[in-house]
Amino acid sequence: MVDTVLLAVGPGDEDRSERLAEAVLTVAQPADATVVLVHVFTSSEYDEVLERLEFDRTLEEIDPDVVAARHSTIRELQTVFDEHDIDYEIRGAVGDHGQSIVDLAASTDADRVVVGGRRRSPTGKAVFGSTAQQVLLSAPCPVTFVRSDDSTPGH
Repeated sequence: MVDTVLLAVGPGDEDRSERLAEAVLTVAQPADATVVLVHVFTSSEYDEVLERLEFDRTLEEIDPDVVAARHSTIRELQTVFDEHDIDYEIRGAVGDHGQSIVDLAASTDADRVVVGGRRRSPTGKAVFGSTAQQVLLSAPCPVTFVRSDDSTPGH
């Protein structure tokens, strides 16, 4: 039985948010599972986002969950899950993308992880990308990989 689905999104997932939502709905909806929407930032990405979104850095430490909730792809997915009456929570983390996703999958007791990636060149097809590959190899549960819609060979 699937109780928790962790959906990890990042800056490159705007083009596949609909496909990511479909993959999650396929798993979560029949099981009435909770979805954990996750955005992981490296330290430099986090600092850049805080500046771009004009967070007041003089306040106490800014919660990564709050920053993640302002990400456009997270907001798009919230709308879809609200329309389908799916329970979700939003989590943000700062650290290595792959390891942070794996750690969050373990700490949330996820039954499934959904992660996106891009189509690779013919020589790179065996490698999904460092983040997706790390999650596929290290997650404590099954992982669904959602490829980008880019149908141009070599991209």
